[in-house]
Amino acid sequence: MQKLIAWIDDRLPVVEAFEKHMSKYYAPKNFNFLYFFGVLSFVVLANQLLTGIWLTMSYNPSAEGAFASIEYIMRDVEYGWLLRYLHSTGASAFFVVVYMHMFRGLLYGSYKKPRELVWIFGMTIYLALMAEAFMGYLLPWGQMSYWGAQVIVNLFGAIPYIGEDLALWIRGDYLISGITLNRFFALHVVALPIVILALVVLHILALHEVGSNNPDGIDIKKNKDENGIPKDGIPFHPYYTVHDMVGIVVFLFVFCAVVFFFPEMGGYFIEKPNFEPANPLKTPDHIAPVWYFTPFYAMLRAIPDAFLGVVVMGAAIAILFVLPWLDRSPVRSMRYKGSLSKIALVLLVISFCVLGYLGVVVATPERTLWARILTAVYFAYFILMPWYTSIEKTKPVPERVTMK
Repeated sequence: MQKLIAWIDDRLPVVEAFEKHMSKYYAPKNFNFLYFFGVLSFVVLANQLLTGIWLTMSYNPSAEGAFASIEYIMRDVEYGWLLRYLHSTGASAFFVVVYMHMFRGLLYGSYKKPRELVWIFGMTIYLALMAEAFMGYLLPWGQMSYWGAQVIVNLFGAIPYIGEDLALWIRGDYLISGITLNRFFALHVVALPIVILALVVLHILALHEVGSNNPDGIDIKKNKDENGIPKDGIPFHPYYTVHDMVGIVVFLFVFCAVVFFFPEMGGYFIEKPNFEPANPLKTPDHIAPVWYFTPFYAMLRAIPDAFLGVVVMGAAIAILFVLPWLDRSPVRSMRYKGSLSKIALVLLVISFCVLGYLGVVVATPERTLWARILTAVYFAYFILMPWYTSIEKTKPVPERVTMK
């Protein structure tokens, strides 16, 4: 076995890669439960890829057969119902995990120097996930899938000069049709997964080049022993590979409980209109995207002008990419930042969650007003960040990591 490993390693540096990224990669020893969500994203990604492959074996990407093939998977394919619910619940779980992963980055300043590229790759993954989820959202060919895609694609038509041509190019037809379904299927199954996997590899490579952040925001590479090993670091393997199993098991218990007992989550994971086949002649009473898009959808609806609404919605995502250059605080972690940063982060989380709710429910004048106020709060967090992070008083950062 050793000779075989040596023979392979001479031709493909497997051992070297394992040591660099696992057994000799030193991670801070004070990781807390928020660091579970990084590895959980791998778990959910694997679930989506595996269940997606099996679902494509019985799925028919055509306007005539898509909805019927979903019914066939649910009723006639052995354990097809389980595969479908694992995939649909996995999509929502993916965004829960990613949003928590992003929140941890905001909380501990994981976007600050020298991790700007790690953050940018992460935000690009998030953008690709949104595209992947949108493409997959049409595939069941239910009422909400059809009309939700119709609304989102028509947004591109609000862009001056090129909007109508761009929307026509995306649809491949003058209306959402079988052509649209077929191209969305190709992008969802082939193109975007390849992009996401490539971005994940780049994200990990960039992270392991500069090292992981920690709740104290201290660079453990600056404090090494005589052997060049960080004093506050421990090998990722076996310590964190075993440690992460706890988070994975707990996550799988919760995930399986959702899959087996309430996979539709009261209409939030799978909307009730999606149990009806798509009908271009029948509009649902209330059209709304799936829950993980609703904060941005609420921002879109809050703006009267269609083009400005698209701009605001796009800016809400684009501004995340420049976050590393907006934070002027001398410290990374929220533990040592001032009260202004803490209040701003709390307001950001509240505004994002409430906007998510407002995007689900029917718009009223009062709700639209609240959506406008909360949209302003969301953007204020980023736009005012250079000011409040530079004037607030921060706490002294310890030289070594703490085990709080």
